[in-house]
Amino acid sequence: MPTFFSVTCVATPDSTAPAATLMEWKEAGVAHSALWRSERGAPPPRRIVAADDTMAADTAYRLACEGTGLLWRGDFQNARQMVQALARRIDKPPKASKLAKVALKKAADAAVSGVPAGQDFHLHRQAQSQRARVLGMVLIEFDADYGIALRRAPDARQACTEAWGPAGESAQPSVASLRELLGVISAHEWRKKGVEIPALGKAPNNRIHPHYGVFSPVRGEYVDLVANAPLPASAGGKFVVFDIGTGTGVLSAVLAQRDEVDQVVATDMDLRALECARENIHRLRLPNPVKVMQADLFPPEGLASVIVCNPPWLPARPSSPLEGAVYDEGSRMLLGFLNGLAAHLAPGGEGWLILSNFAEKLGLRTRAELLAAIKDAGLKVLGRIDAKPEHPKVADESNPLHKARAAEVTSLWRLGAA
Repeated sequence: MPTFFSVTCVATPDSTAPAATLMEWKEAGVAHSALWRSERGAPPPRRIVAADDTMAADTAYRLACEGTGLLWRGDFQNARQMVQALARRIDKPPKASKLAKVALKKAADAAVSGVPAGQDFHLHRQAQSQRARVLGMVLIEFDADYGIALRRAPDARQACTEAWGPAGESAQPSVASLRELLGVISAHEWRKKGVEIPALGKAPNNRIHPHYGVFSPVRGEYVDLVANAPLPASAGGKFVVFDIGTGTGVLSAVLAQRDEVDQVVATDMDLRALECARENIHRLRLPNPVKVMQADLFPPEGLASVIVCNPPWLPARPSSPLEGAVYDEGSRMLLGFLNGLAAHLAPGGEGWLILSNFAEKLGLRTRAELLAAIKDAGLKVLGRIDAKPEHPKVADESNPLHKARAAEVTSLWRLGAA
């Protein structure tokens, strides 16, 4: 029988951890305490059990579904295999064929009765959230310096430092889900390797290195749209570009390479994004200057001949800070960009809105709503350039959102003052 430990949570407002909560428990009569780390803001489990290589996957799955954390004390690689075993049980539950028939019938009935737009998407997100909750129950304890005292555990100290910040002299042990640790390690590898961007020239000096928590430019169609869109004629003076929500700085870098551009001002609110953009701009040694600054949308002063914005494409609430680049609750960033654009454009200038129609295909927003928002902001559409995405999910027919993904088009909307 596994031994259960009750967890006491204590708020630590002065901590620099992503989730400032201290977990306390007793194990084999010894008191333990550790900071709880969860980038997606998940609360720590109220009950944990020591788990190792002897625990059966079915037992682990039952406990995880009940909300019990599995604090791993065995071999690290076996912990990874346990997460995979849990995933198989989630993705292929018992009597899957019968459940599938029921689900298909419900979907057919819903289609006839007129389900609210976007319900498939919301049900998919709900299922993904539940999946993440269960898989996140396999827990790893870290030493104060982010070391992992498990057999065959990787040295993830550098990866954790990049994601969570330096341990510092006053650091203490911490606990996080193994799934979160794997994401931290994956981000570290992406940061080392970088993403090749053909629009930035020839390899090997054309890579963008995304940091943990900053959206990686792995979908190249929107970058190519910005690289190839015709620039408006200059009205004299310096040709300035604003890049709103710069992220990794990839669009700023692409625009700074264009001969007509004299300066780029890149803005973002996220500190990780600002550090990432500055590092990438410095590494690329671009021909034209790029100023990276913290701002909510637009710089505090100045006008630009081109203002480009690639807001999150889906108007839904992000469930974690990492989803902030994908989900834009209430279309805050999109509407903020549109409503402030005209006041920041130089005479004859253009706003370039990079937007996929994925939200429209999912029933989360209509084309009429987008056009109305453009008009209400005192703008007019000067033109639109479209591109078809080529990422792997487009061809994955097993994906629940395949129909919408297969019809997706990414567009660069050229906007001007009405």
